[in-house]
Amino acid sequence: MNAIATERNGSGTSAAVVQRWRRLAWLVLLIADAGLLAWGAGAAAIPGHLLGPGGAPILPAGYEGYSGGSWHQLVAIATSPKTAGYITLVFRMYGLYIVAFALLAVAIAATAFRRGDRWAWWALLVGNTVAFGSAMTYDRIVGAIGPFEWSEYLGLAVIYGSLAVTAPFLTGARAVRSGATSPTNAGIDERQMVRG
Repeated sequence: MNAIATERNGSGTSAAVVQRWRRLAWLVLLIADAGLLAWGAGAAAIPGHLLGPGGAPILPAGYEGYSGGSWHQLVAIATSPKTAGYITLVFRMYGLYIVAFALLAVAIAATAFRRGDRWAWWALLVGNTVAFGSAMTYDRIVGAIGPFEWSEYLGLAVIYGSLAVTAPFLTGARAVRSGATSPTNAGIDERQMVRG
């Protein structure tokens, strides 16, 4: 049995590095998604003060980058404060969606992914691609890319790296740890013994 596991996982220094990365992958995912959670909370709570490119607030920078107009003029015009208020509301809602996703992703990474459930790997792959991808797409469309926005690219890269070394189709039946028990299969033998 150990010979099969050694053959599948390799041996030597590179195999040890991969095994260590697999054990830490859940933590990397948790940290990256916690960063997204912090950004989403800032977008929901303080959209006019959340830092964007060049230290400017992201909401005005995004509006100005997309429209070519001035955020301050939009707010100052008698008929436009409601427009600015609506744009702010939409941005806050986007922040809340990011918070909801990130809370779910942190919970999945800390529990089901860490335990090795296959569905958790796929959920984190799809969910992080959509969540980080939407934030990066917004930044590119509105032309508001600064140092903080580059952290989205870094976050998605480390997530993809972590998911690559824990891929269920490369590591066997389990995504992270091969000997972990999942609530979905725990106690099956005991239930079968009671019935049989």
